[in-house]
Amino acid sequence: MAVFINEQIRATEVVLTGLKGEQLGTVSRNEALSMARSAGADLVCTSLMSSPPPCSLVAKGKGKAAAQAARKGDSVRPQAGGSSSEKVKELRFTAHIEEHDYDTKLRQADKHLRSGKPVQLVVKSSGAKEAAAAKAVLERLLVDLKEAGSKATGVQTSGKGAQVRVNPRTS
Repeated sequence: MAVFINEQIRATEVVLTGLKGEQLGTVSRNEALSMARSAGADLVCTSLMSSPPPCSLVAKGKGKAAAQAARKGDSVRPQAGGSSSEKVKELRFTAHIEEHDYDTKLRQADKHLRSGKPVQLVVKSSGAKEAAAAKAVLERLLVDLKEAGSKATGVQTSGKGAQVRVNPRTS
């Protein structure tokens, strides 16, 4: 994401937002720059995708900080599904898994949960006919893992399989 400040903005007109978030309407670039100078602020534009581009008056120095963060890629983005930024280990199964493979994956899931990491259990199926078998595998896994973790989401089923997220138990 590119951030343009003051004279870097080349558009002839901008849609201006004031220091307190108030909409000031469409003004010429020169007028917006003079308003920024008189308010002791920076004129900042974060998107050139629309015409005229949206610009904001931002406290002096804050515009440069936003530009530097954008250049470095440090912009803070919220994580989907909560504020937790920890990685979720995904373990994949098939609807008709053999017993040995099931035991191996079960041990892996148990190990991750006991070390305090959440696990996403995914069972792939080749169609609606196997969806019941996929759900049955997940239900069995949840019973086998009940001492190490508890489900964070309900069992989600779709045409291609089923999945559930399991968080580690806090005791």
